[in-house]
Amino acid sequence: MKTEIDLRSRIREVPDFPEPGVGFKDIAPLLGDAAALRQAVAELADWTAERKPDLVLGAEARGFWLGAAIACAVGCGFVPARRPGKLPPETVSARYALEYGENALEVNADAIADGARVVIHDDVLATGGTVQAIAGLVEQLGGHVVGINFVIDLTFLGGRDRLSDYDLHALISY
Repeated sequence: MKTEIDLRSRIREVPDFPEPGVGFKDIAPLLGDAAALRQAVAELADWTAERKPDLVLGAEARGFWLGAAIACAVGCGFVPARRPGKLPPETVSARYALEYGENALEVNADAIADGARVVIHDDVLATGGTVQAIAGLVEQLGGHVVGINFVIDLTFLGGRDRLSDYDLHALISY
């Protein structure tokens, strides 16, 4: 019989990062524990597989770490959403606000076929701005967002409300 790991116990709180007043939830300890990593990927992949995606889209950078593993486990493709200037050749871009700044992500213009079923993965749901921007890119390219999953949902920041039109799942909530 396999023992289920308390994944929350593998999350490290880093105070005042990346700026004073922000309590960063670091998933590095989870990634460094083979059994916890395997469990997290399996749980996210099980949820993802139920949505029958053609693609998993992972947000740079931490969404790459598990997004590609989820896609592999499910048996679908993976699309990276990267910072500007990191993807050749033609890309589409979206700007979004963070809790502590602004950023942008791009995907290749030909990465998502018209009608493709896409599950978006990112490590943390905070205000929802990053994933809302990515979902807009998926839809702009003709794809359908069939689900969005996270390792962590910071419920006190209201991201779930901002993304209420989508099917959401998180392994851990704070």
